Amino acid sequence: MTIIKAAITQATWTGDKESMLAKHEKFVEQAAAEGVQVICFQELFYGPYFGNVQDKKYYEYAESVPGPTTERFAALAREHNIVIVLPVYEEDQPGVLYNTAAVIDADGTYLGKYRKHHIPHLPSFWEKFYFRPGNLGYPVFDTAVGKIGVYICYDRHFPEGWRALGLAGAELVFNPSATKPGLSNRLWELEQPAAAAANQYFIAANNRIGTESDEFGDDAVTFYGSSYFVDPRGNFVGEVASTGTEELVIREIDLDVVREVRGDWQFYRDRRPDSYSSIVAP
Repeated sequence: MTIIKAAITQATWTGDKESMLAKHEKFVEQAAAEGVQVICFQELFYGPYFGNVQDKKYYEYAESVPGPTTERFAALAREHNIVIVLPVYEEDQPGVLYNTAAVIDADGTYLGKYRKHHIPHLPSFWEKFYFRPGNLGYPVFDTAVGKIGVYICYDRHFPEGWRALGLAGAELVFNPSATKPGLSNRLWELEQPAAAAANQYFIAANNRIGTESDEFGDDAVTFYGSSYFVDPRGNFVGEVASTGTEELVIREIDLDVVREVRGDWQFYRDRRPDSYSSIVAP
């Protein structure tokens, strides 16, 4: 059976970590009730998007991975037989912090984590204040529903990681994000469909919604949702989500399409890595 039901969330910031954890527990319960087999939350799902300011008080949101949040959702994964991708703020040790996603299998087993590689440092996205670049490569996790990869937010602007995930056998890649209007709008429409077609797998891209003004005042930005799934041909699977409504976006995807498309377009056969040395030159 290759048809699976997958979900992504787009949600507003409630004002505190515990209520965000509870909100996402309800997302899992709702998804499971609708037959979902794998779910991914938005970037840094249990906190505000603090990258629009530089304030060390937000270091307090970091925790070990595995740790309390992964353990909490592992129990939920086990209860509902659902794979969960958890984008969290990771503390490896004091002062060594990462933008991370943990992957939990449907039996509650912690499979591992991906650490965001590409860290922006731009107005409203001062992420180098909070995160070191990822150093665990581009893992693909062999889950109960298939081979899953993760690529976080700003990573999506860099095609090399998308390809690394494809080479490692990914069938479905989640791209949890926190993206605001401006330069990104057109790229949000283009990049993930193009990456899905170029690398011949499914991509699920989710974005926050709302303006976190209670947290950041005039520094707050407005996130525009528009979460979606795309297939290995770059086509949207169902409708794109709204720009301002909290949603659990659920889609059925047929992983056999990965094999079908790779038979039609032999991009992996026709690669020329021997000619790509300039791409990885410092």
